[in-house]
Amino acid sequence: MAKPASFLSRASSLSDLTVIVGVVLIVVMMVVPLPPAMLDLMLALNMSLSLLLILLTMNVVEPLEIAAFPSIVLIMTLFRAALNVSSSRLILLTGNPGKIITAFGQFVVGGNYVVGFVIFLILVIVQFMVITKGAERVAEVAARFTLDAMPGKQMSIDADLNAGLITESEARARRRSVEREADFYGSMDGASKFVKGDAIVSIIITLINLIGGFAVGILQRGLSFDQALTRYTLLTVGDGLVSQIPALLVSTATGIIITRAASESNLGHEISHQMLSNRKALLTAGGIISVFGLVPGLPTLPFLTLGVICGVLGYYTGPADVIPEEQQAAEEQAIAEEGRSPEQLVSLLQVDPIELEIGYGLIPLVDSSQGGDMLDRISMIRRQCALELGLLVPVIRIRDNLQLSPGAYVVKIKGIQVAKGELMTNHYMAMDAGGVTERVEGIPTTEPAFGLDALWISASEREKAEYAGYTVVDAPAVLATHLTEVIRSHAPELLGRQEAKTLIDGLRSEYSAVVDELIPNLMTLGEVQKVLQNLLREGVPIRNMVTILETLADTAPLTKDTDILTEYVREALGRQITNMYLEEDVLHILTLSPEWEEAVSSSIEYTERGMVINFDPRLLQTLFLQLGKALEQHPLPHPIVLVAPQIRPALKHLTQRAIPKLIVLSYNEITPDIEVQAHGVVKWKDNEG
Repeated sequence: MAKPASFLSRASSLSDLTVIVGVVLIVVMMVVPLPPAMLDLMLALNMSLSLLLILLTMNVVEPLEIAAFPSIVLIMTLFRAALNVSSSRLILLTGNPGKIITAFGQFVVGGNYVVGFVIFLILVIVQFMVITKGAERVAEVAARFTLDAMPGKQMSIDADLNAGLITESEARARRRSVEREADFYGSMDGASKFVKGDAIVSIIITLINLIGGFAVGILQRGLSFDQALTRYTLLTVGDGLVSQIPALLVSTATGIIITRAASESNLGHEISHQMLSNRKALLTAGGIISVFGLVPGLPTLPFLTLGVICGVLGYYTGPADVIPEEQQAAEEQAIAEEGRSPEQLVSLLQVDPIELEIGYGLIPLVDSSQGGDMLDRISMIRRQCALELGLLVPVIRIRDNLQLSPGAYVVKIKGIQVAKGELMTNHYMAMDAGGVTERVEGIPTTEPAFGLDALWISASEREKAEYAGYTVVDAPAVLATHLTEVIRSHAPELLGRQEAKTLIDGLRSEYSAVVDELIPNLMTLGEVQKVLQNLLREGVPIRNMVTILETLADTAPLTKDTDILTEYVREALGRQITNMYLEEDVLHILTLSPEWEEAVSSSIEYTERGMVINFDPRLLQTLFLQLGKALEQHPLPHPIVLVAPQIRPALKHLTQRAIPKLIVLSYNEITPDIEVQAHGVVKWKDNEG
């Protein structure tokens, strides 16, 4: 075993040199004529490598096991281009391109250049229209989905690390895996373009070889038209087939590796397991195929043979899932009982906009007869959100849930849990705001609204904690603060069409002119709602509805894109927006370097569906890194980046998940009387001055 291990070690150490030498030789092949025997060797190598590549893709468990696939595709595409140049040179100069091309032209297609040309076209069309086009689309979608999922995966890793479920080294390994996955699918998006271009080039090269062969044969060698047609067409078709079959294998390998989801087994095992796991499907297929064999005119033996094979496979496959008779009867009885009272079903379908579910230990907080004031606090929360956000918060439904622990609570938006926490009703929460001079004893916890470290302390420790510099609040205040932040962060989801109509109808009595002009003549209610949701999504209050509607009435004739209309509204609300972030009448900001602005601007594309951002995933990771460094080097009261108005919505969209608290303002939103202080620039590279 020592000798093979030693050999592999030496081979690995020479791998870099081997790749470099191989690429150089490929370039040399394009310039230096190859003898026919050497060309045969290179063509055989091309077919062997293509076959090896598709077998590798079928036997990997997850795509990252062959992370070098995009680079391999590029090198093999270059290799095929060099082979095409070399074979074309030999065909036109000597008429003897070697035994492999001649064999494909004579033996494979029977010496009939028409048949060979048809087979060549079929292979090209299958590769270009089916495999390559599908692989290209899947690569684009996979790259985009991987990019969108990256912030969530990073946050999940951080959460597991903070919870102690994984170690620091495991977290680093997972982060590297996430980054490699994003890089891989981003590279595969580009590699699919190589494969597509290769299919197009093969057609063009074939046409060039045909025209060149006719010219050389007739004009230079004095062959008749029929002789030139037969000789050079067969050689050209043979050359095309020799090149196209490996290209088809690489295209198929590209499609397999892109569509391959991570699993615990290779592709062959998964296909056999999943296709042979359903007994009912196999038996049904066997019966139908056997019936085909009895149809007059169709061959009986092939269909009956295949039908018997499917039947045998179905017979020996595990029994189909059968629902026990008792369970089936119970389900039918339940359905029948529910069907007798349709009005109850309708009531069950109703989903409350906001729900607060509490454990039985928190019932005293909402029971006024026991001194609870939570209902009054919730009324104040709804009033506060209306004044600050301009949002009419719907009624918050409160329910007790015996499945929760006594002190636990859950907040749901439209039936879906979005937040949870746990309270100790007879204790106070003490939080360190930075001015603590003395530590107090308590039960460690986390403040649910902002994730701050805190302590649950007894009532007897309250005065001591306040004297020591802690911020001390009672349990109802903790719940109220958490509920307020949940409403703020989910405000766009709470603003439906009905809520938007209620807000607009409230203005109709005094501002009927702008309302009647805007809706429905210029915009639908749904379009106005989307603009309002866009504003709330970035924390912009919609209380100034008159200005919002006036701006929409002025700009709606110019465009129907709600994202662009939102930018017009933000400019009109510029003073309101900037005042939210002023510190002592100064707006503290960072700016983007011209390179980053150009990169974001060039990635924006407007379609009939709105703005589409095609940003390189690897470049986006660099942007996140540089933004994080700039914010760390220049701590600001608010994390604000000031950019050109054309790229503001795109930059906010790109950073929404990775850096959700980043505030992106445009120059058009800054009024002339606002003093702006720039603290730094988000650099393109670390070594910039």
